[in-house]
Amino acid sequence: MRFTIPNILTLIRLFLIPVFVIAFYLPFSWAPFTAAMVFWVAGFTDWLDGVLARKLGQTSRFGAFLDPVADKVMVATALLLIAEHYNTIWITVPAIIMISREIIISALREWMAEIGKRASVAVSWIGKVKTFAQMFALWVLIWRYDDWMIWIGFLSLFIATVLTLWSMVQYLNAAKDDLLHADQ
Repeated sequence: MRFTIPNILTLIRLFLIPVFVIAFYLPFSWAPFTAAMVFWVAGFTDWLDGVLARKLGQTSRFGAFLDPVADKVMVATALLLIAEHYNTIWITVPAIIMISREIIISALREWMAEIGKRASVAVSWIGKVKTFAQMFALWVLIWRYDDWMIWIGFLSLFIATVLTLWSMVQYLNAAKDDLLHADQ
């Protein structure tokens, strides 16, 4: 493994996960803002490492493996924290849907790669819009600045949930023939 700038940014994102959790639970009035900013920095490093990897020609197998792992662990952590904090079915159900979708699509991509058809389940534009809506919703719900902002976070989370289901259906549909006609 080479320590390229994109790989270092991905490792920083992994390091930020426990920092984010600690900030989330700190018993101070500034803790929600701090946790939201740590989450934002992690999201920014996700965007930046991808841009730099392509621009500097520093893509690597290690980065291709670790980048989505870091993203999924950070998002799953944030979903668990907000589900626990808000303690309502209106957050818990979307969190379960989003985490389940990530597990299902990760397994689908792995299986499609095994049969040599990984490209047929590549990231779509809906997946990118879903990710933006999800990250925005999580950022707002982590910060919880005031009630109107929380309602915007709820709305964004519901939009992200719909996009999550839509993109999952797209991925499963793209793999449908291979899934239904796989050798026993």
